[in-house]
Amino acid sequence: MNNPSNDIPAMMARIGACAKAAAAELACAAPEAKQRALEVAAEQVWTRRAEIIAANAEDMEWGRDRGLSAALLDRLMLDEPRITGIVMGLRTVATRTDPVGEVITEWDMPNGLHIRQVRTPLGVIGVIYESRPNVTADAGALCLKSGNAVILRGGSESFHSSRLLVACLTQGLRAAGLPEAAVQHIPTRDRAAVSELLTMSGTVDVIVPRGGRGLVGLVQRTARVPVFAHLEGICHIYLDAAANPAKAIAIAVNAKTRRTGICGAAECLLIHRKSVETVGKPVIAALVAAGVEVRGDAALQTLDGVVPATEQDYGHEFLDMVIATKVVKDIDAAIAHIRRYGSDHTDVIVTEDAASASRFFTRLDSAILMHNASTQFADGGEFGMGAEIGIATGKMHARGPVGVEQLTSFKYLVTGDGTIRP
Repeated sequence: MNNPSNDIPAMMARIGACAKAAAAELACAAPEAKQRALEVAAEQVWTRRAEIIAANAEDMEWGRDRGLSAALLDRLMLDEPRITGIVMGLRTVATRTDPVGEVITEWDMPNGLHIRQVRTPLGVIGVIYESRPNVTADAGALCLKSGNAVILRGGSESFHSSRLLVACLTQGLRAAGLPEAAVQHIPTRDRAAVSELLTMSGTVDVIVPRGGRGLVGLVQRTARVPVFAHLEGICHIYLDAAANPAKAIAIAVNAKTRRTGICGAAECLLIHRKSVETVGKPVIAALVAAGVEVRGDAALQTLDGVVPATEQDYGHEFLDMVIATKVVKDIDAAIAHIRRYGSDHTDVIVTEDAASASRFFTRLDSAILMHNASTQFADGGEFGMGAEIGIATGKMHARGPVGVEQLTSFKYLVTGDGTIRP
């Protein structure tokens, strides 16, 4: 669908009104109905997998024609194993405990009032994302499970894939007797639709941007509704003086190379000066052997395969087989570097020293901090959430993987017995 720009405000107003009406109904839907909707959606994705892969091939061709990088094309690509992952994600979210109505805490007051703090949906969520069509299914599932309506605006490159995945979710809603407008896909590639979505304060309760700095910056500058911020995944690995060489090699290679195009991929390696010979050199050799371009500071440029790093390499999200490296004098220098160049996403310390790990955890405030584990675990599915709508790096409301519980707010239910205030 290619709407003229002057039709987009009216189209988006209709989508918003339908979403708001659907959200009111979904907020009080039975848990069994939401579970049924997601189970049917999973069945539909698997049944229609050949159709989805064909649609994705159109998207891949569109992306190649526009010069998308190999990393972005990898994000975009769907094959049967990735569709299996989508199906598993839908089924996992379906079986999670329904958060709506959960009593977070409750207490009695001396005046006779009984007070409960209870989870409630946020309302209508707008999700804007780039490249990855699996976000369509994850976001749709998580919003549905948490009782929220969602308006999805995937990247232009994933247009056909996302449209089909939403069709599968719609079939699930229909089968469960839930409003089909609970999950909507904006049916145009026109960027004017994004601008319109960001100003729909009357119908949209929160915006979740998932993409690079350009997208997130645009959303933060222009949105008139609250935003769950997610900037780049400038993830660091710090090899401490007490790092185990075998663990360091395994973690660094996995964190950088497993999937370079995701926000949880490592982008910078920091090495304690006392670990360069025993840990740093074998780690860098393993990265080079794996095909990674290692850009190092002066202290590392004598090592085989290391090319000079520039100041711009630190704090840069490569999303490719490239990593910046630097020698630091101690753990505090590593912490200072991460504070300066990091994005508060995910940072790792590799060490056998519990005191160093504790200092790293205490003095850094990234959304996710890890000890002796790969940054690639920065994912809602790996955290046992079934899926995620994104990794929030801000400090308000949601932080880290945004799953079902993070897509709820709360309200207070107060019960008295003719109780009055003197």
